[in-house]
Amino acid sequence: MTRAAVFGAGSWGTAFAQILADAGATSVTVWARREEVVSAIAREHRNPDYLPGTELSSVVTATTDPRAAARDADLVVLAVPSQSLRANLADWGDVIPPGALVVSLMKGIELGTGLRMSEVIEASGISGERVVVVSGPNLSKEIAARQPAATVVAGTDFDAAERVAAMVATPYFRPYTQTDVIGAELGGTVKNVIALAVGMAEGLGYGDNTKSSLITRGLAEIARLGQALGADPATLMGLAGVGDLIATCMSPLSRNHRVGVALGQGQHIAELMALPHQTAEGVKSCRAVVELASRAGVDMPISQGVTAVIDGSVTPEQLTVAMMSRARKHERG
Repeated sequence: MTRAAVFGAGSWGTAFAQILADAGATSVTVWARREEVVSAIAREHRNPDYLPGTELSSVVTATTDPRAAARDADLVVLAVPSQSLRANLADWGDVIPPGALVVSLMKGIELGTGLRMSEVIEASGISGERVVVVSGPNLSKEIAARQPAATVVAGTDFDAAERVAAMVATPYFRPYTQTDVIGAELGGTVKNVIALAVGMAEGLGYGDNTKSSLITRGLAEIARLGQALGADPATLMGLAGVGDLIATCMSPLSRNHRVGVALGQGQHIAELMALPHQTAEGVKSCRAVVELASRAGVDMPISQGVTAVIDGSVTPEQLTVAMMSRARKHERG
């Protein structure tokens, strides 16, 4: 039976803790920074800041002590904001049991280094064979409501991926295993940036033709970057690519989509980022994605445009004009 630790008490970390409990874990301990979150999970079996409508299993407990969270864990799940992962691992990475499998739920590229999250975990001293990535169309609120969904569990060690899949399989959560960690992580990261663009289009009042065009051309950007970095093209046509892209770009439950809509409606990024509990990973990772693409010699105009909007150098309206006035070319270019 599984003893699990989940580091990170946001929406996805909390929902994943419930998945583990439903999959038969004997204990699931969530590490949270704030004592009020720990107290709410202990007293009410709820996380009122992120999933207030979800009653958590009695198997799920919480603590602010990372050592207590990780004690005797067979599985350690990392669900902290991507740009804080390195600092977090420096603080408490040494408490992760040496035999535990390590699951990354994070979807981002590290600023400055261009490393994917699994690479940051490896850089902390954890063997890559122990690291498994979970990615797919997994909107936290729907998962917490136990609505049917599928996901990709990817690891360079296929046996490790299979073991994690067995630990998270439930009647409503169906994992598919594979070994293409690069594709799974790139799909999960870049889709957040494209979702910002689609949200901006919606905020500007544009309809489904515009949004569909952005999603499709966004997929082309993901595929080009994936090809340059060694991803399997089939991964990006699957759950961790197209599946995650559609869900994140089209759903009002997606924070990246919501932030994009607000930007299109004229709100400033600083105002949006000041709101509590509204981390949109695309805002943090868009520049890292563009820098990674530049080093790989890959053209990503939508991602570049989103980054320019986030930086304040262009408005969403100006981005629309720039995108529509680009030189014509073959669709596969």
